[in-house]
Parts: sequence; C-alpha cells; structure tokens
Amino acid sequence: MKKVFLFSTIFICFSLLTSAQTSKVSDNLTIASKILKSDRKYAIYLPAGYETSQRSYPVLYLLHGATDNHTGWVQFGEVQRIADKAIQDGTATAMIIVMPDGDTGRMGYFNSIGGDWNYEDFFFQEFLPTIEKTYRIKAEKRYRAIAGLSMGGGGTFMYALHHPELFSSACPLSAYIGPLSIEEAKTRMSKSDPGITDEAQIKTYFEKHNALNLIDKIPDDQKKAVRWYIDCGDDDFLYEGNSLVHIAMRKKEIPHEFRVRDGAHNWTYWREALPTVLGFVSETFHQK
Repeated sequence: MKKVFLFSTIFICFSLLTSAQTSKVSDNLTIASKILKSDRKYAIYLPAGYETSQRSYPVLYLLHGATDNHTGWVQFGEVQRIADKAIQDGTATAMIIVMPDGDTGRMGYFNSIGGDWNYEDFFFQEFLPTIEKTYRIKAEKRYRAIAGLSMGGGGTFMYALHHPELFSSACPLSAYIGPLSIEEAKTRMSKSDPGITDEAQIKTYFEKHNALNLIDKIPDDQKKAVRWYIDCGDDDFLYEGNSLVHIAMRKKEIPHEFRVRDGAHNWTYWREALPTVLGFVSETFHQK
C-alpha cells in the first residue's frame, strides 16, 4: 500500500512539474483601445517555464495576413509546435510571441489616410506598451523583433522602417510592400477611401507607406539599425515587390538576408519559414 501511495505521489509531482514546464498559447485575449474605440483581440505564446520562473524574455511581434486574424499563426501557422521545437533544439532562444488582430473593424496595420482608423497609432501608443507591462518582457530594442506574412509582412516593413529605434530585427515573409507607383496608390485609394481626392495628400501617404521610398531615405548612420531577413517564394504573386526591395537595399548598401525558396503564397511556405525566423531573431537577442 505504501509503495502504491509513494508511486502515486511521485506521479502527481512529476505531472505537475511537467505541466509547469510546457508552453502556453492563449488566443482570445483583449486590450481596450481608446484610439480605435474598441476592444482589440490578440494571441500570445508563452514559452515553457514562463509561469514558474521570474525571468524576463525577449519578444517577437508576429503579424498575420489579410483575411486572417490573431488566431492565424496559432491555428494555421502552428506557432506553438514550431516554437517549442526550435527552443528545445537550441536553434531559438526562449521568447514571448505576440500576435495582434489586424482584421477586425478594418483590415490592415496602418493609419487610414482619412484619419478615422489609426491602427498604427494604436499599436505603438497602446498595444505594445500594454503588452510589455503585462508580461515579463525585456522592453529594450535589442530584445524586440517583428515579423509577419503578406499583409503582415507589409506591416513588418512599415513598422521597422518607421520605428528602427524600437526593433532589433525584422522578418517580412511574402510581404506586400505597398503600391509600386503613385498611380497604383490612387487606384487602390479610390476603392478604399473614395472621399480622398487630394493628390498631394495621396502622394504624402503613398511615400510614407511604400517600402522602396522609405528604404531610399534611410540615412547612412541608420543602415544597420535593423537586421533584416526577407523571404518570398519563387511562385508568389508578390515576388516582384520583394525582389525590388532586395535590389533597393543592395544599392543602398543596407545589410540584409534575402531568400527565395520553392513555394507560393500559402501556409505551407510560411510554416517552413518560421523556424528560420525564430533562429534569426534569436541571433540578435543573444550577446555577441
């Protein structure tokens, strides 16, 4: 009887210890936003040991693509399985991964040209500060990274180019880099914001949200402010824009990694990219 009791006690203790050492994903969390006048959802990955330790962790903000929401990387991207394996294998450091919702209310990660939906303001003024006060995050540039796919890849470009002082590394995947010309910008805005007709206003907005224009304006002393990893499939319909970014960075002598792999604009491609992204941002998190 004593042996049975001892075995049961050991089993329970082992189960509790194992449970405490597993990662956790929550995908129905909310932050109240005064800027967007709504509650904003997000998902978060907490690495194994987070709940039992007192240490602080680096953070990766991981953005989803168009038509998905904050659950995209959880459900289709299998972020928990992939991050667990990378951390266990030692190819990535333990980190917190935060996935905001950029689809509810209005799709996208930028401020609207009319000023009636300022998502980028929400992200930097409300979302990021709240997240980094709520969780044990190392709230320094060196320990903060951003990545995303498609529309989220575009958000990655814009956020890191707009705020190089906040991100140590950026990994756009199959990114939509913005309209490639002012004419394309006018066409798109005539559909999304038909009330905006002022050409000077459109030109200013276009220049602020076009990766090629922003790259061209990076000052020499900021060329190495962000470590870049850019990845796009050879059959991806956004291949041209990503290739133009690569060429622009080469001409500007901005260090970056550019990868073209066999694949298209789909989750198979992005799941395969994620382990490399986790390894790349971990290199920046580590002491050299």
